[in-house]
Amino acid sequence: MIDTVTKKQLKVSTDGTAGPYIMVPVIQLADLKMVLDKHNLSYSIEEEAISLNDAPEVAIVDLGRKADVQAIQIILNSIQ
Repeated sequence: MIDTVTKKQLKVSTDGTAGPYIMVPVIQLADLKMVLDKHNLSYSIEEEAISLNDAPEVAIVDLGRKADVQAIQIILNSIQ
């Protein structure tokens, strides 16, 4: 799945201590939710979106500590 703002592949991030997450432009959040729901993946969305350097707002989708990061990345990579 390509980030419509950066034109780069969405990545499952594992930095920090909060567990794996995906940063996605708010305008793509519904599409990402559909993908995660289709694959019965658990997630939560942080309430506040952020904007860095006046870029479009980004939502953070938390995947939970037990998430299979590699499997989720494969799913994201398979979506054009």
